[in-house]
Amino acid sequence: MTALPLDDDAMCFCCGPKNPIGLKLEFETTADGRMRTIWTPRKEHQGFKDIVHGGLVATVLDEVMVRLLYLRGISAVTAGMETKWIEPVRWGSPYRFEGWIVQDRGRAVITEAEAFLVEPEQRVAWCRATCIRV
Repeated sequence: MTALPLDDDAMCFCCGPKNPIGLKLEFETTADGRMRTIWTPRKEHQGFKDIVHGGLVATVLDEVMVRLLYLRGISAVTAGMETKWIEPVRWGSPYRFEGWIVQDRGRAVITEAEAFLVEPEQRVAWCRATCIRV
């Protein structure tokens, strides 16, 4: 694979401040080195009535993992991702998403992420991804 430049033009759907329809997520690094964001889905993010579209939840899980790699200077994209939903994600409530690195295998980096309802704290989703350096 030829090198793929990963330039930030502020239009990322998840975090881009210039994207008019984006989620505009903000991130922080935790004391244990994880990447964290809080997202409160809105009604327009639902799939079935009152349940947030699973693809959007997977997108935010992916973002906390790849954002962590980017912050650490690892230029990589998601090659594959397994996602498990534990509880329905409902619009109108804040959810905490956290991602971390499981293993650095050279060209491939294995990452994981989880999503939690903030109050009362409840795990709602988990994923594991293989990211490839580009």
